Amino acid sequence: MIEDGATLQMGIGEIPDAVLSALTDRRDLGIHTEMFSDGMVDLFEAGVVTNEAKTLHRGKVIASFVLGSKKTFVFVDNNPLIEFHPSDYVNDPSVIAQNEKMVAINSAIAVDITGQVCADSLGRLIYSGFGGQLDFIRGAARSRGGKPIIALPATARDGSVSRIVDTLLEGSGVVTTRADVHYVVTEYGVAFLHGKSLSERARELIAVAHPSFRDELTAAARRRRLL
Repeated sequence: MIEDGATLQMGIGEIPDAVLSALTDRRDLGIHTEMFSDGMVDLFEAGVVTNEAKTLHRGKVIASFVLGSKKTFVFVDNNPLIEFHPSDYVNDPSVIAQNEKMVAINSAIAVDITGQVCADSLGRLIYSGFGGQLDFIRGAARSRGGKPIIALPATARDGSVSRIVDTLLEGSGVVTTRADVHYVVTEYGVAFLHGKSLSERARELIAVAHPSFRDELTAAARRRRLL
């Protein structure tokens, strides 16, 4: 899904970092992201990130803050290829959309079978801030050739809990609405939801859930008359 010449935003967490580590065969990637992290340094050093195909701030990494190891801070220090701007600029969807082939990859705690994305809470318990997820999802959606992606493992707690769920836990925050979601990716495939009916969304999401939970999710969808 990430083409040569794409411009990337990565959210925080293991999933975005894992995606970065799998891009060593790409060419001329660019970076426009709220957070600059370790994985981006590795791609720079591998010659994968050049920023030369960007349509906005060509030749430059654009970011708001850095979070990573000492190696990353040393790399960033006085580096003329990196520009830091306030988040009200970097995260502005109208600015993000000016990057053609903008790919935004953010993770989630859970996604329900209608496409609602919870990324900041475990029920009523706040787990993290919601960050720039929705900004970049909307910006990438407006980008020419862009792809807004929610990526998450299909399960949690050593496979005992599905992260594709019938309904979100009571009190869960919906960070990205079902109206904004385009792609949901797990290790079992890609669910494309944009413009689809609730029935189509349920089928797509059940198909990328862990096989152990698909029958349960299908039964729940039928009870709700989604299938």
